[in-house]
Amino acid sequence: MDDKNNTGYQDRSRINMNEDYEVQYWTGKLGITKEELAQAVELVGTSAAAVEEYVNSYHRKA
Repeated sequence: MDDKNNTGYQDRSRINMNEDYEVQYWTGKLGITKEELAQAVELVGTSAAAVEEYVNSYHRKA
């Protein structure tokens, strides 16, 4: 279960698309839409590092 009191580094190592505050954090941090975030998570999984790498790679090509 996600500990809402733990919003530090370890909690940010995974992206939970079911938590609005996490979606808001990651869309803001990465500069993408909720739909783009959902697509990235679907393609590479919930690892924040993998999603960031994918998004950064995608935006460099675009």
